[in-house]
Amino acid sequence: MSESSTPAHALPPDGHPRPGTLYLVPAPLDFGCETQVPVEDGLPAATLRAAAGLGHWVCENAKSARALLKRIDSVAPLTVPIQQMSIRELPREVHKKGDHGGGFDARGLLVDLQAGHDVGLLSEAGMPAVADPGSSVVRAAHDLGAPVVPLVGPVSLLLALAASGLGGQDFAFTGYLPQDAEARRQRIRDLEGLALKRGQTQIVIETPYRNEAVLQALVQTLQPNTRLAVASGLTLPQAQISSRSVKAWRALPERALGKLPAVFAFGR
Repeated sequence: MSESSTPAHALPPDGHPRPGTLYLVPAPLDFGCETQVPVEDGLPAATLRAAAGLGHWVCENAKSARALLKRIDSVAPLTVPIQQMSIRELPREVHKKGDHGGGFDARGLLVDLQAGHDVGLLSEAGMPAVADPGSSVVRAAHDLGAPVVPLVGPVSLLLALAASGLGGQDFAFTGYLPQDAEARRQRIRDLEGLALKRGQTQIVIETPYRNEAVLQALVQTLQPNTRLAVASGLTLPQAQISSRSVKAWRALPERALGKLPAVFAFGR
């Protein structure tokens, strides 16, 4: 059977192919970091085997997707050579604006799925469609009647929340804070109001090179008794997780984070 042919199992009695399965494949959290951990340390064997069996992909960036597939191949041999894989990229505007709002129709990226092939959805780090693009692809798969299967792997938001000491029964991830200093301070105050009034833990992220500015803004803006947790470099050997009152944060002689991916959580 050629790579472009429709799998026999995908042809029901009426002759029309059933869609394949969309697999949500988590990636290690070391994307963009100077050091990488062994891929099997962050992804369980079953996830690696499932990823190794896929020959069709939708991803943020084809180059980094191929790099991850090479890492997977070293521990779980790929069934399709990378050069023969179908790898489709999400468009650039999705990277800039996200696709969680429902404005992007991703069905055009799922022609392989519609033809009966299983497809992997991959983001740069962690679980696709969680704090990363990909939700439009998942929506499109559901609309096409395709099964959607999330595979087990690291999700930085939940790892940080679990290690924060903050409430995990009611929490909200609100993405990135504004870059403008005054708008950022006001957003922090608004989120803190929700956290203190409702007991809802607030979670935000930032690109690594803005870590110091965001930490500084949180420490300066939040009330002294509010608890602030910072988790950086999760799953890496240099991971650091700190959780203390803002008053205690202010008393620290230095608060360097470095340029590692970080998650910030605050609340009661």
